[in-house]
Amino acid sequence: MTATEEKLLEHHWHNLSLKEVAQILDSNPKTGLSAAEVSQRQQKYGPNELKAKPGKSPIVRFLLQFNQPLLYILLIAGAIKALLGSWVNAGVIWGVTLINAIIGYVQEAKAESAISALASAVRTEATVMRNGEKVRVSSTEIVPGDVVLLASGDKVPADLRLIDVRNLQVNESALTGESVAVEKTTQQIDVDAPLAERTNMAYAGSFVTFGTARGIVVAIAQDTETGRISQLIDRGTNLVTPLTRKFDRFSRTLLYIILGVAALTFAVGIGYGNSLVDMFEAAVALAVSAIPEGLPAVVTVTLAIGVSRMARRNAIIRKLPAVETLGGATVICSDKTGTLTENQMTVQAIYAGEKQYKVSGSGYSPEGEIFEDTATNDGAVAQKPVDFNANVALRECLIAGLLCNDSRIEVKDGQNAVIGDPTEGALIIAANKAGLNDSHEEAMPRVDTIPFESEFQYMATLHEQGRGRVIYVKGSVEALLKRCERMLDAQGEFQPLDTVTIQAQVDAMAHQGLRVLAFAKKNAPAQQTSLDHDDIATGLIFIGLQGMIDPPRPEAIKAVQACQEAGIQVKMITGDHAVTAQAIAQRMGFNHHKEVIAFTGQQLAQMDDRELANAVENAAVFARVAPEQKLRLVEALQSKGEIVAMTGDGVNDAPALRQADIGIAMGGAGTEVAKEAADMILTDDNFASIEAAVEEGRTVYRNLIKAIAFILPVNGGESMTILISVLLARVLPILSLQVLWLNMVNSIAMTVPLAFEPKSEIVMQQPPRNPNEPLLSRKLVQRIILISAFNWILIFGMFEWVLRDTGNVALARTMAIQALVSGRIFYLLSLSQLGVAIATRLIGRGRESFSDARAIVIGIVGAVILQIIFSQVGFMNALFSTAPLNWNQWLICLLVGLPMIPTAIIANRIDPIEKVSSRRR
Repeated sequence: MTATEEKLLEHHWHNLSLKEVAQILDSNPKTGLSAAEVSQRQQKYGPNELKAKPGKSPIVRFLLQFNQPLLYILLIAGAIKALLGSWVNAGVIWGVTLINAIIGYVQEAKAESAISALASAVRTEATVMRNGEKVRVSSTEIVPGDVVLLASGDKVPADLRLIDVRNLQVNESALTGESVAVEKTTQQIDVDAPLAERTNMAYAGSFVTFGTARGIVVAIAQDTETGRISQLIDRGTNLVTPLTRKFDRFSRTLLYIILGVAALTFAVGIGYGNSLVDMFEAAVALAVSAIPEGLPAVVTVTLAIGVSRMARRNAIIRKLPAVETLGGATVICSDKTGTLTENQMTVQAIYAGEKQYKVSGSGYSPEGEIFEDTATNDGAVAQKPVDFNANVALRECLIAGLLCNDSRIEVKDGQNAVIGDPTEGALIIAANKAGLNDSHEEAMPRVDTIPFESEFQYMATLHEQGRGRVIYVKGSVEALLKRCERMLDAQGEFQPLDTVTIQAQVDAMAHQGLRVLAFAKKNAPAQQTSLDHDDIATGLIFIGLQGMIDPPRPEAIKAVQACQEAGIQVKMITGDHAVTAQAIAQRMGFNHHKEVIAFTGQQLAQMDDRELANAVENAAVFARVAPEQKLRLVEALQSKGEIVAMTGDGVNDAPALRQADIGIAMGGAGTEVAKEAADMILTDDNFASIEAAVEEGRTVYRNLIKAIAFILPVNGGESMTILISVLLARVLPILSLQVLWLNMVNSIAMTVPLAFEPKSEIVMQQPPRNPNEPLLSRKLVQRIILISAFNWILIFGMFEWVLRDTGNVALARTMAIQALVSGRIFYLLSLSQLGVAIATRLIGRGRESFSDARAIVIGIVGAVILQIIFSQVGFMNALFSTAPLNWNQWLICLLVGLPMIPTAIIANRIDPIEKVSSRRR
C-alpha cells in the first residue's frame, strides 16, 4: 500500500494543514483535477455511492409470509387433518397457505423493488472544479482530490477538508446528534478532537444550511464517516403503514371471533350427539370460511399500484404512508414560483431615473425592446425608443441586474434556457434587449459576492470598475430602501431618496401581478477585495426597479379549480410582495375568484396562536413569510383538524415540510435539504402533479374499501351457512376444502382486479374523507351484513332445495357453490366502474366510460373458467367432492344469482362506494 492510500484510510485530515492535504491528494485547490486524473481515480476507487444495507434473505422473507394471525388457523387445521389421516384435505389446506405466501412474497418483492427504483431516481448532484472550470456532476462521479463547491441547501457529497469558507454552517445531526448547525472554519484541529468538534471538515450526508465553501474530497463511498453508519440514510422500504396496521388489528380481532365461533360450533355439535370427526370438520370449515385469505395480498398490490401510478404522473413517493394520507388531504399549501407558474420570468416594467419603461417580448428569448410611453398631440400613447446612453439610471439598473447575478443563459435544443434562478435569467434577458451582454461582465469582473439568503433578502457583488471598485445590490424593496440614502436620476445625478414615489411604483407593478426587485449601487475603495454585510448596511444609492411576471401554468389553474371542487383548500405561501402574490392568486381563481385575502409575514408575527388559526382558515395568500412562520402556519392549520400538504424547494421550507402531514419537495428546483425532509418529490415541479397525486391517493383508498366490501360478505355468508347448519343439526352445505377453493378463487380471480380499478370521473368532486373514519364504517358494516345474509340464503336455500329434490349431497353442494359464484359476479359488477357503466347505459341515464375495465373482465372470465373446471373435471370432483352439472343446472345457478342485483342496489344506497357522476351530459 502506498503512502497516499495509507493516508486516505487514516481519517486524520482535520489535523493536516491545507498544503499537506493538497500534496497528499495531488490536487490543485484552485483548478481541481484534470479529466484524465478523474478517470484514473474513478477506476481506482470506484463510484462514490454507499452500498445498500443487506436485506433479509429470500428464505426468511418467504417464511415471514406465514407470520399472519389468520394463517395460523389454517396451518393448525391442516396439521390436525393430517393427524386424523385426511392427508388429501391436509395437503389442500397447506397448499392454500403456501399459495397465499407465494402471492404475498411476489407482490411484496415487486412493491419493494418499485419503491427502491423510484428512490434511486432522485440523485444528488454536486458542483466541482475540473480543469479550472465549474461543472455539475453526479455525486457518484466524485473522486478523492476533487474540489467541491458548496452553497446553502446542498447535501455534502463526500467527506471534505474545507479550504475556503464564507459564513458556512453545516447541519451534521445525522452524524453527531447535534441539532444545531455547526459553524465551519479552515483551521487545523487537534488529532484527538471528536467528530462533532472537527470544524474544518464537512461530512458526506450532512447539509449546508448557510453560507458557501470550497473543500477537497478526502473520502468517498464506504470510507466516509457517513459510510460507517449508512443505515441512517439508507432509503429502506417500509411497507407498514397506518392502513396496514388497521388491517393487522382487524385480523387479530377477527381471529379471536373465529376461534370463539368455531369452538361454539364444535361444542353445540357434540351436544347434539354428532361425532368428533364430523364436528371437527364443521369447525374447520367455519374457521376457513371466515378467513379473508386474499386481503393482505390485495392491500400490498393496491399500495404498490398506487406508488407506480403516482410515479407515472410525476410524483415520486419516498414514504409509503403518503399514498394513503394524500387521499385525505384537506389543505394544500403551495409555493408560487415554478409550482403554480411557468418558472420563466419576463421583465415587463422598469422604473429608473424617475421614469417608467415597458419591456416587450416573453420568456428567455432576447427578442424584444425597452421603450417609454409618451403622449402624442392628439392624446394617444406612443412608444418612444430609449437612448440608453442618455439615461444613466436605466443603464445602471440593467447593468446591476446583469452583474449582480449568479445565473447564465445557455442554448438547449435550439432554445434559450436559464442555468440558475429564473428571476436572474429574466434580468439577463432584459439587459440583453438593451445591448448589454457578456462583454460588460468581462469589463467589470467580479471580485467577491454575498449570496442571496432568505434571512437578508438581498444579494451583493463587488466588481472592478476602471481604477476603482463598485458594489451592486439587488433584493426586495423593503431590504434595500432602508439601506439607501440617495437615488440616481436619468442624468446620473444624485437626488434625495423619494420613498413615497418608489413605493407607489412598487404597488402599481404589484397590482399588475409583477414581481418587483430593487437595485442599488455603492462605490468602494480600489483596494477592497472582500465584501461583507456591514459594507452595504448604509450608504447605498437607489438606481431603479424591475418588475417581472412568471405566468401561471394553464394546467395549474385547472388543478387549483379541481382541488377546490374536491373540497381541498389551496393556499399560496411565497416570498413575493403581498400585492403581487394576491394578483397571481386572483388570476388563478383562488377562492373561486372571490376576493383573495392575503397576509404578510409581518402581520403574522403580531398574531397570537388563536388569531393565527383564524387567519389561516380565511386567507389564501401568505407573503414575505419567514421559515418559522411557515412552520407556524402548518401547525395552525393542523390545530384546526386539517390534513396539510406542504410544498417547498428551499432550506427554509424544510421545517414546514417535516411538520406537514405530507411534505412535497420539488425534484428539479428543490434543494437536497427539502428533498430529505419531504414524503413526496415532484419530478416536474408542477402543482398539477400534486392534484394528480391526490386523485391517485383517493383512488387507492377507494379501491381498498371496495376489496373489503367484496371479500368480507363472501366470508360472512359462508360462515353463517355453516354455523346455522350446525345449530339446526343439518348436513353441511359446504365443506372446508370447498370453502378454501372459493376463497382462493375470490382472492386471485375476483378481488385482486379491484386493485386495478381506474380513478372515478367524480373522485375529485367529492369532499376529503374524514381522517378519523374507522376502517369499517357504520354504513360499510351494514352493507357487509346485508350481502352476507343474501349469500347465506343463496347457499343454504339452493343446497336444501337440490338435496330434497335429488337426494344427491355432492350435487346439492356443487350447485350451492356455483349459485354463490353467480351472485358474487353480479356483486363484483355492482362495485366496479364496469358495472356502473353498464347500469347507466341500460337505463339511459348516462354514458359512463368502459375504459380500463380489462382487469374486472379478466377476473370474471377467469372465475367462470375455474368454476367450470371445479365441477366438470373428474379429478376435481374426487378431490373436492363435487358433481358435474348439465346445462339446465347451470342455468338455474345463474338465475338464482340474479336477485343479487336488487340486493346490491340496496347496498349501494346504504353505502355508495362507487358513485355515478352527476354532471350533465
